[in-house]
Amino acid sequence: MWPCLQCQNTVTVYEKGAEVVRMYKTLLGSQGFRKGMDLYFKRHDGQAVTCEDFYAAMRDANDADFANFLSWYSQAGTPVVKVNTSYNAEGHTFSLKISQEIPPTPGQSVKEPTLIPIAVGLLDSNGKDIPLSSIYHNGALEPVSSSGQSVSTTVLRVTKKEEEFVFTDIFEKPVPSLLRGYSAPIRLQSDLTEDDLFFLLANDSDEFNRWEAGQILARKLMLNLVDDFQNNKPLVLNSNFVGGFKRILTDSSLDKEFVAKAITLPGEGEIMDLMEVADPDAVHTVRSFIRKQLASELKSEFLSTVENNKSSGEYVFDHSNMSRRALKNVALAYLASLEDQEFTDLALQEYKTATNMTEQFAALASIAQNPGKIRDDVLADFYEKWQNDYLVVNKWFALQAVSDIPGFCGSPVNFHAKDGSGYEFLGDIVLQLDKINPQVASRMVSAFSRWKRYDETRQKLAKAQLEKILSSNGLSENVFEIASKSLAA
Repeated sequence: MWPCLQCQNTVTVYEKGAEVVRMYKTLLGSQGFRKGMDLYFKRHDGQAVTCEDFYAAMRDANDADFANFLSWYSQAGTPVVKVNTSYNAEGHTFSLKISQEIPPTPGQSVKEPTLIPIAVGLLDSNGKDIPLSSIYHNGALEPVSSSGQSVSTTVLRVTKKEEEFVFTDIFEKPVPSLLRGYSAPIRLQSDLTEDDLFFLLANDSDEFNRWEAGQILARKLMLNLVDDFQNNKPLVLNSNFVGGFKRILTDSSLDKEFVAKAITLPGEGEIMDLMEVADPDAVHTVRSFIRKQLASELKSEFLSTVENNKSSGEYVFDHSNMSRRALKNVALAYLASLEDQEFTDLALQEYKTATNMTEQFAALASIAQNPGKIRDDVLADFYEKWQNDYLVVNKWFALQAVSDIPGFCGSPVNFHAKDGSGYEFLGDIVLQLDKINPQVASRMVSAFSRWKRYDETRQKLAKAQLEKILSSNGLSENVFEIASKSLAA
């Protein structure tokens, strides 16, 4: 009895549907969302229903104003929200000027503004949340909390193409924490400076924004270093960036799962997506450089993290143990990137003493980063133990396939090899696999779909493989569809 989104059962539709449902909870709060769900089940138990039915239940149960919220269901694309800030020291006010725009998509060249919930907090100069009292908006001054209790986060209901929210009783210039908890699935652009982002990374009480600040800084740093590399300039790691990593890594009050995610750098593919012309070699070099520099400069902190998160007990599946394992494994991977015998031995010891496959496989992954006899021996040992478990063997194959070590094309740097060997390898595999499993082959050929994002040399080599695939006799409809669309893209 769940509503469908335009009845198109794709991964994108399900993900968007989940985010829209989550926004109801953000707008209504837990109790209001519960009331809406109760009414929804009362009205529609056992029925086939629509998104409008779900919307109506949430609205009616809470007597809520959901103006233009239904456009989330009818309009394609991701809203781009821009935020500009200003502080009035004399009036003790802090202003957020917010605009929204949804880029044109096929069949929808003009988009209407939608209701976007943006959770906001303000930090003082000590990094503490500022109590929020009232906001001036649409010509009226409204209290932030109807109960009179102190509130440090409020949800702004953005409904227009452009509007302004003015916080009152703000007695120093704050640093805004925007889109707390990822309150809406949007692309946020703001005038926050690098200093602001480092401040949020170090102090924000909202873990999502603390993570996001680190990711934004990492993306900027990586893009700047890619530019330096392309112009033959020396690579130098920003000391503030190292300091931010260290502060998170050594803050015992933070959830370990959050720390593990916060110290993980953006992937190479993510950085290439931000470039006008993607440069796999430069991005790989830069990301490897940053990982090794962080590992070198924070060696003792990473080592302590590994030691403090070891466990010889039986495997337990709960948040505490999952978080502990995740953090230890990330720290171990950083140390292994240094290719130092001390840390290779540490990873090998972790592999041998692991009491569960999660930690053993993570140690194997750390060892598998570096070619040599130890890598070969441990890979062989792992296969010997798990050769009869096909799912585990599949993970074993995948680990090697995505390695930066030449021989496979699962990693961006190998797939996009300048000589075209990665493209040729995949092209041959697609043709072989198409005769056995066309569905899997079609998924593999989709790796060529963005061939025009690269330099002319790589474009020619990738295009040649697509043409080779399409000219093959007996090609399946699955592969033909994906390859032809990719070629025409």
